[in-house]
Amino acid sequence: MSLQGNYRLATSLLACLLILCYADTILAKKKPPTRPFNLNSASSAELQQVPGIGPSTADKILEMRKSYGAFKSVDDLLAIKGIGPKRLEKMRKYLTVGKAAQSKKPVTGAQAAPASAKPPPAKRAAAKPPSKINAPPETPTKDDEEQ
Repeated sequence: MSLQGNYRLATSLLACLLILCYADTILAKKKPPTRPFNLNSASSAELQQVPGIGPSTADKILEMRKSYGAFKSVDDLLAIKGIGPKRLEKMRKYLTVGKAAQSKKPVTGAQAAPASAKPPPAKRAAAKPPSKINAPPETPTKDDEEQ
């Protein structure tokens, strides 16, 4: 055998050895989560831990939740393209539906006022024009008496 033939043989053996060593990592299925995730509060990363949900499906679930509001049932996932009855049954035991998590937004500006602060005073009604102090009393006219 030539030197070039030995080099190809050694490279091929090394490649096979690497594939065999990392086969369990390459071919391994993801571990299912230890607890079910709430569809109404789970993040994309949490959803991707569920067997049958990859990045694309997780994004579709989050988009549906954003567009239509909270899920009422795990069966609502059937409305997502790519999730059918068989796939849903594989995922069902890892998913739950509960109350949607409240988003925690930072409080800024006027919202930061403490609850015990008094509200601003109400605007006062426009001042009445000054009364006629020195004006003579009105006397009825002939036209007023006829009516």
